[in-house]
Amino acid sequence: MTSSQYQDGCAAALDLVGALIGSASLEVIPLKGAESKVRSAPPGTTVTITCSPKFGLDRTLEHVATAIASGYRVVPHLAARMIEDEQALRRFVSRAVDLGVDDLYVIGGDADESLGRFGAAEQVLHALQDFDHGLRRIGVGCYPEGHPKISDSTLLEALLAKQVHADYMVSQLCFDSAALVRWLDEVRGRGVRLPLRIGLAAPIKTAKLVELSVKIGVGQSLRYLTKQHGMVGGLLLGRSYAPEKLLLDMGERLGSPDLAVEGLHVFTFNQVDVTVAWQRRVAETGV
Repeated sequence: MTSSQYQDGCAAALDLVGALIGSASLEVIPLKGAESKVRSAPPGTTVTITCSPKFGLDRTLEHVATAIASGYRVVPHLAARMIEDEQALRRFVSRAVDLGVDDLYVIGGDADESLGRFGAAEQVLHALQDFDHGLRRIGVGCYPEGHPKISDSTLLEALLAKQVHADYMVSQLCFDSAALVRWLDEVRGRGVRLPLRIGLAAPIKTAKLVELSVKIGVGQSLRYLTKQHGMVGGLLLGRSYAPEKLLLDMGERLGSPDLAVEGLHVFTFNQVDVTVAWQRRVAETGV
């Protein structure tokens, strides 16, 4: 490779990272005050609204309605374990589509016990095939660094089964670019074809990120992060995490067709203003 070719490749990689950051979807938790936080993002931004056993599906739909009315493209999360029965599933989807939703992110959910017969995302995907739901795209979750309660082989089997009815996958939060690429290479080799939206942490204070990461169960990746140069100093000095580093560390592989990365899913932890300021900085000054 000539020097000119190398420089062109580096420039293309930087452009790709900038484009991915600028078009990232922003995950928001439907807590009190989240509606005003969402308005930090420019209209047209894709916002994903989570669901949890604590707040219920109605809370998710309330925030979906508010965000759509404010000019955002919204992707609701739907947790299988929070659905009482097929009637409840149809009701949720129908209300969401009536609001203007055409993309749904289906997960198993964090609840220890299921409210009804749905215990996994795959079951919901099958049930969705039984009626004309009006959705254009359906996403599912994936775990590049495994799941604390589910074996890797079971996760792979489930992902292969889910892709029959899904259009893309979103990865759980990850800080280790090498681990992400290794996992993608492995599952692509095993037949997983779904395009990937990389789950990326927002550029929030490092200390807060460590606390939140432990809570959502990505300790293995967090241990990698804490070993990196400057992490301890970042904690002591109150610095913020730089999400773009994971993308830059992927190098040319980020844009390779075999990995099929289609976008980013940013876990904002409701720090939408901070996330949007980061996106604007990248757009104005580059990565």
